[in-house]
Amino acid sequence: MRLKINDYNEIVFEWIPYSQFSNIKKIGEGGFSTVYSAKWKDGPLEYNVDRKLYNRNPNRVIALKCLHNSQNITDKFLNEVKEYSINKSSNILNIYGISQNLDTEEYVMVLQYAKDGNFNHWINENCVYFRWEDKLSALLNIINGLKEIHQKNLVHRDFHTGNILLLHIINDFSNCISISDMGLCGEVDNIDETKIYGVMPYVSPEVLRGKLYTQAADIYSFGMIMYFVATGKQPFYNRAHDHCLALDICNGVRPEISETEAPKCYIELMKKCWDSIPNNRPNIFEIDKLITSFHISYKRDTFIVENEEIEMQFKREGFFIEENEVIEVQFKREDFFMEEIGMQFKKAEEYREANSISTKNYQITTHPQAIYISRLLNSFTKDLPKYDDDDHSQCLDHVI
Repeated sequence: MRLKINDYNEIVFEWIPYSQFSNIKKIGEGGFSTVYSAKWKDGPLEYNVDRKLYNRNPNRVIALKCLHNSQNITDKFLNEVKEYSINKSSNILNIYGISQNLDTEEYVMVLQYAKDGNFNHWINENCVYFRWEDKLSALLNIINGLKEIHQKNLVHRDFHTGNILLLHIINDFSNCISISDMGLCGEVDNIDETKIYGVMPYVSPEVLRGKLYTQAADIYSFGMIMYFVATGKQPFYNRAHDHCLALDICNGVRPEISETEAPKCYIELMKKCWDSIPNNRPNIFEIDKLITSFHISYKRDTFIVENEEIEMQFKREGFFIEENEVIEVQFKREDFFMEEIGMQFKKAEEYREANSISTKNYQITTHPQAIYISRLLNSFTKDLPKYDDDDHSQCLDHVI
């Protein structure tokens, strides 16, 4: 099994004999898989630009995701996984290929190894040091990965902090974050679109009510990731993830956050992402534009707005601007915008620093029935009224 290579950045998706792997060690377990680190004897194919050919990179440390009960894996599942093998320069975790454990006959995904673990664990350990500049940089990495998925007209379907991995952090979050587990959520031997899988607080209300996953559902999940980044707390960490929470989510209940914890502009965007109506949520390109502007404003740099847009705005306000004045006026308007946004983030950073000691000493108690690994959710959602695209009413009168 090998895909055609059209570009040196593309990943070769191939069948890899299980005998190629050694030094196999368990490093994690989820609802539908167990993850191991291992050494791949031959290693992945990598393009040699000078020689214009592919060479093996031997003895590479990789991750093996053993898929539970996958003896009867479907072609549909394999094709979906191959679709997500984008390229090695992306913010998507590299998927090198597939193998099979001959002892259990379960199939195994061969993945890039993320040395620094998942985003959830890292923030739990380092929340006190997580500056707002780093938070925005991390979100831009995540956005780039999700943007690549959406540009291919694909949907993640299981987007939460446990599926965001850190390859290796050096000084900042530039190009160290990768999104994982695209298309790997659920039972691989029987893809049933009526089954709802995921981490409940990250699953959009329309999906809980039976609507198929869409890119708008991924955006809802991203809003919850924004909440986690801002607060260091998982959404709904303090309550059971059961039928009552599912009903509350469908009725518009969302995690609470104050403007001391996060800038007003940030909170406004986050709340738009988790709007109950899918069509009201911004798309990934709009989110990218806004968070990029937040990042630039906070760093006190400048960014370019189209001259024509500024000129038209001033004309609407009754001003006439000569062509050679546009640039000067542009920077004045941009400076005002940047100053306002920058001040919001500066205040949020001051609050974070002032409370860093108490944050370090404060232990968050997670409810014993708050589950942050993917699982089947139908038992909690089966009595919810089905979602209707023409009816955006909530479930206020519904009792489970």
